[in-house]
Amino acid sequence: MSDDKPQEFQIDVPEDLEIGIPADFASVWHTPTSFVLDFIAVKQPPTPQTDPDTGEVRSVVVPGRVASRVRIPPQQVFELAKALTMQLDAWEKETSGTKRSSDQ
Repeated sequence: MSDDKPQEFQIDVPEDLEIGIPADFASVWHTPTSFVLDFIAVKQPPTPQTDPDTGEVRSVVVPGRVASRVRIPPQQVFELAKALTMQLDAWEKETSGTKRSSDQ
């Protein structure tokens, strides 16, 4: 295959993955050879954790489970960031300019 020809991917989504997996948030971390995206689903409502001596709330525990873990090579992170930005921009235009939470 010649390197000067554009690649055209033909990607099939397995039927059992077409619906998708709900996730409430994502965690991103890296190793020397890959970036890892964990998509997390909350399992139950948050629970306050109190100090047994003072009764003060020390933290709130949010029980969750990784619904899906995706590992990608570092070179693909830039393409993923571009694709997410493009899709977010398109979504904002389609939803009447809804502001990003970080812009509010």
